[in-house]
Amino acid sequence: MKGYVQVYTGDGKGKTTAALGLSIRAAGAGLNVYIAQFIKMGDYSEIKALQRFSDVITVEQFGLGRFIKGKPSDEDIEAAAKGLEKVRAILTAGQHPVVILEEANVAVMSGLFSVDDILKLIAIKPETVELVITGRGAAPEIIEKADLVTEMKCVKHYYDQGVQARTGIEK
Repeated sequence: MKGYVQVYTGDGKGKTTAALGLSIRAAGAGLNVYIAQFIKMGDYSEIKALQRFSDVITVEQFGLGRFIKGKPSDEDIEAAAKGLEKVRAILTAGQHPVVILEEANVAVMSGLFSVDDILKLIAIKPETVELVITGRGAAPEIIEKADLVTEMKCVKHYYDQGVQARTGIEK
């Protein structure tokens, strides 16, 4: 199977949900999936659910779980670098036909790593690996290299009426 580069970006909801849906579909087909979560840290509902597929889906978190405003700390940058290193190893090992870089676009915008770091991963991606990159604010260079780009656009959201994130739906 030929693998492509997919990007899910935009200000609307659903980027992570789409990537996780793809991971479940891939698992159902018997494909090994590796998910690197940048920014996030913690026991989100999706992490709990994916544990049920732990024989084929591996999730690792390389964020420190805090919202990065301004310049990221050295610890934040170190955690992200560790994640990039692990993703490089996963891509070159060839054991995971689906690799998802969750919130990688936000990591670039936050200064955790560079657009060039993502482009280097795209360049070393084996022909048979599907590489999915999520997060708002995808850089034009990443969009250019991608084979499929979906931009999520918010048309209406109940958050604007004061509804907080609900367990099992938004978190």
